[in-house]
Amino acid sequence: MSDLPHSPAADRNKQPILEALTRILGERGTALEIASGTGQHAAWFAAAMPQWTWQPTDADARMLPAIASRVAEAALPNLRAPLLLDVMSSRWPSQGAAFAPDEKFDAIYCANMLHIAPWPACAALMQGAAQHLLPGGLLITYGPYFEDEGTPAPSNLAFDQDLRARNPAWGIRRLQDVGAEARQSGLVLRERHAMPANNLLLAFGF
Repeated sequence: MSDLPHSPAADRNKQPILEALTRILGERGTALEIASGTGQHAAWFAAAMPQWTWQPTDADARMLPAIASRVAEAALPNLRAPLLLDVMSSRWPSQGAAFAPDEKFDAIYCANMLHIAPWPACAALMQGAAQHLLPGGLLITYGPYFEDEGTPAPSNLAFDQDLRARNPAWGIRRLQDVGAEARQSGLVLRERHAMPANNLLLAFGF
């Protein structure tokens, strides 16, 4: 059994997210994953979507060896070695050679980052995605959001309170605020999918 870092939440949500991705994305392409964490999503999606090349990244250099080990364990030709990428950096990736001007992606995927990052990271994600998406490409985010319509789920309210107690710069974001940041970078919300455990999967495009 692998002794790599393991996220139970990533294990629970990887299949519902995969099912949404296969409906949203085309048959083939290249995907840049932001905040890959343990690398579980990258390995799962690359295995299930063999015509998609998957590039995992993370802002925490301490996670890169674990992601690299998971990539090696998966041994998939369409799963690349991880890169250090902080969305707040002036260039992507943050270390090594920057992506070439002509290296753009059909999809950029970011799960469970916006609520555990300072709010400026949202604008940085949108700006970077606008620079590195191909025409017709999609930025796909996953996680909890508050919406102006309807009553927030009690579990999300409790989670938000816990996040803000841990770090005042964290917290569940308003979908309308995230959409406004996207529009500032020329992206608009194309699709909204309700997911298990009161999460949303959002697809932004030009």
